Amino acid sequence: MNTEKGARRIELAGNIARVQERIDAALIKAGREGEKVQLLPVSKFHPAEDLRHLVELGYPVVAENREQEARVKAAAVPEAQVHMIGQIQSKKANSVARWAAAVHSIDSEKLILGLERGMALALERGERSSPVLPCFIQLSADGDTSRGGAVAADVDKLAAVLRESEHLELAGVMCVPPLGADPAAVFAWAAGIRDGLGEGLRLSAGMSGDLETAICGGSDIVRVGTAIFGNRPLR
Repeated sequence: MNTEKGARRIELAGNIARVQERIDAALIKAGREGEKVQLLPVSKFHPAEDLRHLVELGYPVVAENREQEARVKAAAVPEAQVHMIGQIQSKKANSVARWAAAVHSIDSEKLILGLERGMALALERGERSSPVLPCFIQLSADGDTSRGGAVAADVDKLAAVLRESEHLELAGVMCVPPLGADPAAVFAWAAGIRDGLGEGLRLSAGMSGDLETAICGGSDIVRVGTAIFGNRPLR
C-alpha cells in the first residue's frame, strides 16, 4: 500500500472510532446500554477507494444518495453492500434492484411495484444473488412529499404492499427532520410509527450532526457521512 492510501485508511479508521464512541455514549445517555445501533457510512461524492478501505476496516455496509454513483461504486467494490438512501425515480427501479443491499427511501406504491418487478428480473437474469430486498418507508414529517417521503396516513398501506411482495420485505422506517423542525420531536414521532408497524422493525435516522439526538429518540441506524469521510469534494 502506498503512503497516501495508508494515510487515508488510518484517517478513516480514526474517524470511525470517534463516531462509534459518540454512538456508545449516546446509548448510555438514552438508557439503552447493551443495544446495538448500526453505523451506516455515507460515501456520497467520495471515491470508490474509500469504500475499499472501509471493507478492509470491517465496515462493508455503506450508503449512497445517488443511483448512478451508487451503481458505479457497487460494481467497483463488489465486496461492499450498498444501501440506497436517496430518492429513486421509478424508471431507475430496475437498476436499483440489481445492486442495492437495501433501500431506505420507499415513498410510493409505484416505487414498490417497480422494485418488485426489478427484483424478479434481476434474479431471473442472474444479476442478483440475494432473493429479498429490505426496504424502509421514508417518512415525510412535514407533509411536503416533493422532497421525498410518505405522509403518515399512507404508511400502513405502503407497509401492507411491501409485506405482500415476493421479493421485498419491510425492514422499518427512515426519516430526516425538515429544516426548522425539532429533531427530537421528529425522531420520537418516527419511532412511534415504527413501533406501530410491528415488532422487529428498525428506525433509520440521524446523521453526523444529530446522531445523539436520534439515538435518544430510538434510532437503530445512523447514516453518517461528513464525520467519517470529511467534507464532500467540490463537484
